[in-house]
This record gives sequence, structure tokens and C-alpha cells, in this order.
Amino acid sequence: MPKALCLISLVASILIVVLFLLDAAAGMLGMTDLAPMRAANMTMDIVFIIMAGAMSYLSWSTYREQR
Repeated sequence: MPKALCLISLVASILIVVLFLLDAAAGMLGMTDLAPMRAANMTMDIVFIIMAGAMSYLSWSTYREQR
């Protein structure tokens, strides 16, 4: 069960990174119509990308320890 939880959190964090990267890129390029959250706040995008990256690293390292 712990391996499954690590993989679920890894997938969730990757989805969060992709979502906020898409929002930040579309906001920077001026395509706010295509941005998932209409490029509301660039600071929020950056913080969520960093935190989701940290979560994916922690999930991956915990998964590797359980082998």
C-alpha cells in the first residue's frame, strides 16, 4: 500500500506541475484565453510549480527507498 500512495502522489504532483506550467506559459505569451486559470497570478503559478516539484522529488525518493 505505501508504494501505491507514493505513486499516486507522484502522479498528482506531475499533473499539478503541468497545469501550472501551462498556465504560466500561456500567461507569459499573452494567450490568457488558453490558460487553464486565466493566468490569474504569476507568483501563484511559480510557487505551485516549485512546491509540486518538491512533492514529486519526495514521492520518488520515498518510492525508491521502499524497494
